[in-house]
Amino acid sequence: MGWMSEARIETIGVTERAAEKAIALAQKEGHAEAFLRLRVTAGGCSGFSYELSFEDGPQPEDHVVEAFGLRVLVDPKSTPIVAGSILEFKDAMLGGGFKVNNPQAVHECACGESFSI
Repeated sequence: MGWMSEARIETIGVTERAAEKAIALAQKEGHAEAFLRLRVTAGGCSGFSYELSFEDGPQPEDHVVEAFGLRVLVDPKSTPIVAGSILEFKDAMLGGGFKVNNPQAVHECACGESFSI
């Protein structure tokens, strides 16, 4: 067995519930296919925050993760920050919705959208 030329780490995991919700939302917004962009932006109360949006397809440099029919697009700058994370969906009156469960985050604020590493 030789060395693999490129170690492929799974950028982000997606729960089945999160994928179902994202696909339903994409269809509701009129997208034929579900491409969910996960971007990490500087800012928020803890240093970084997550941004989720639907797009029509990936950019050439994107990492594309497929899970349960959903394709998650992660740009190269966000990839090392979200590596090992799980995109979840919580059904809750307060604090419900999509949540990125990031094992690298040392501090997350109460809103769950901002974190520091």
